[in-house]
Amino acid sequence: MKYTVYLLVLCLCLGACHKQEEKSVSNEAAARIGSVVITQQDVARSLDLLDQKDRKFADTPIGRQNLLQVLTREKLILEDARTTGMEQEEDYQQALAQKRAELDRTYEQFAQDALVRIWYEKNGEKLGPSDKEIKAYYDQYPYEMTIRQIIVDNAQTADQVLRTLKSSPSRWNTMAKQYSVAPEQLQTVTVMPGEYLSALEVIAANSAVGSVQGFFKTPQGFHIIMKTGEKRLTLEQAAPRIKQVLQQQRLDELLDTLKTTYEVIIYDKNE
Repeated sequence: MKYTVYLLVLCLCLGACHKQEEKSVSNEAAARIGSVVITQQDVARSLDLLDQKDRKFADTPIGRQNLLQVLTREKLILEDARTTGMEQEEDYQQALAQKRAELDRTYEQFAQDALVRIWYEKNGEKLGPSDKEIKAYYDQYPYEMTIRQIIVDNAQTADQVLRTLKSSPSRWNTMAKQYSVAPEQLQTVTVMPGEYLSALEVIAANSAVGSVQGFFKTPQGFHIIMKTGEKRLTLEQAAPRIKQVLQQQRLDELLDTLKTTYEVIIYDKNE
């Protein structure tokens, strides 16, 4: 008798536990397709992917039902695709391999970018100029210049264009349109000394406004320039730009030092 009562109590306890487990699963699940369960977390993740307007609608009872219908259809397709063995098909495997390679490249680029960022953070103190250094640079170069330039890809054409402009500066636009290979952002530049190409900055600084100068060879090509304006800046205006100039100069010096430690060879040269 006691044994029978014990079994009855045990069965009741197990039944209660089973019902409690079913209730827990039911509370967590939003839908089920075969053996696949769409959980409340799945729904929440899908909501996070929506833009603000769609998310607002999906938070309504009708919108939530629509979202569940979409998720259910997707899971239904997935369930059938897996059941019928489509995961083993060649085009699917190729698509996965292509995406995996793409993600590997993305990860590798992220890893490199993160390492470069950390390098800059670790070397920030070496690169950052003091207020005194910024003021000293400003005392020497308290101005910016606006320079127009024509860049051509060979010396013969550069000489021809220069001769024409020396005798007729008013033909600048025509010659630039016909011969210049300079991208739009370099056709006219406004720079402080140190922000662009030092050779051109020196020539422009020592030229009268409106005079044509050239031609000068740089890695970009053969330059013909005309200074069209010069303006004195306040220290407040100039300080952020000077800081960048000095940071870049120190970075260049640091990298030149590193070149003595690590062999650097550039095979593709623009001659």
